[in-house]
Amino acid sequence: MAVTVTELTPTTGVEVTGLSGGRLVDKAVAEECLAALERRGVVIYREADVDDDDLVAFSRLLGQVVPLPMGGHPTHPEIQRITRDPSKSPLAAYREGTFHWHIDGTTDQVPNKATLLTARQISDDGGGDTEFANTFAAYEALSDTEKLELDGLRVVHSFAASQLLVTPDPSPKERAAWDRNPAREHPLVWTRGDGRRSLLVGATAGEIVDRPPEEGRALLDRLLAWASQPRFTLRHQWRRGDLVIWDNTGMLHRALPYGAASSRLMHRTSLQGEEAVA
Repeated sequence: MAVTVTELTPTTGVEVTGLSGGRLVDKAVAEECLAALERRGVVIYREADVDDDDLVAFSRLLGQVVPLPMGGHPTHPEIQRITRDPSKSPLAAYREGTFHWHIDGTTDQVPNKATLLTARQISDDGGGDTEFANTFAAYEALSDTEKLELDGLRVVHSFAASQLLVTPDPSPKERAAWDRNPAREHPLVWTRGDGRRSLLVGATAGEIVDRPPEEGRALLDRLLAWASQPRFTLRHQWRRGDLVIWDNTGMLHRALPYGAASSRLMHRTSLQGEEAVA
C-alpha cells in the first residue's frame, strides 16, 4: 500500500496512511515522525494496528519511554490502559478529568515530551474523540501588548485544580487524596531553548502567583478560551487501530465525553521530557 501524508489544518496535524504493524518499527519512519511532530504537533497513523510489542518498540525509537505506574497492563509496564472500566485500569475513576483541556505532567519539573495513544476499541456511545489545541500557535497569535502582559507571570499547577472541575465540592477524604500529589509552580509562558514559546495552561492551572484569585482565574480562563479557538484546534475521530502521537509540551488535549460503560479502550505510552519548563 502506498504511503500518503496529509497536513490537516493550517497549523496542526499530519495524517499518515499506508503504514501499519511492524512497518512502523523502523528508524527512518521514527525520524520522519519526529520531524513532523516538531513541525505540526500531532501525527496520526490511520489504522496502524500496532500490537503492544510494536507500540513499545516504536516508542523507544522516538525517545526514552517512561514506565507508567498503575497502568493496568498485565505484561508491559510502559503501557497504560485508558478506559473507564475499573476492571481494566485502577485509574478508571479519574478519566472524567480528561474531558477538560490539559497537558500531561504539569506538576513535574520536566513534563513528558510526547504521548502515543492507540485505539484498541472505540467508543460505542458516540463520544470519545480527542481534540488538540496548539499552544505554540496560540501564543504566537497574541498581540505584542498581550505577550508583554504575560511576561514574567508564574502559574501554579496541581492535580487538585483539575479534579475540582469534576468534583467541585469534594469530601475531606477526597481533597486529602488529591493534595498528596504535589503542586508545581511554572512560568505561564514556556520558553524553549530554541526560542519557541507556548502557553502553559489547562485544567491543572489553578492560580497566578501574586495575583488575587479572581483576577488570576479570569486570566487563565481567558487564555484557555483563546488557545482552544477552532483556528488552533484539531479534532481526531478515532477508528480502531489508529495511532496518534502528540507533542505533550505544546499541545493541550482532551477526550470528548464518553460514558462510564463505554467500550472505549486506548493503550498509551509516554516519552520522557527533554527540557525543563523555563
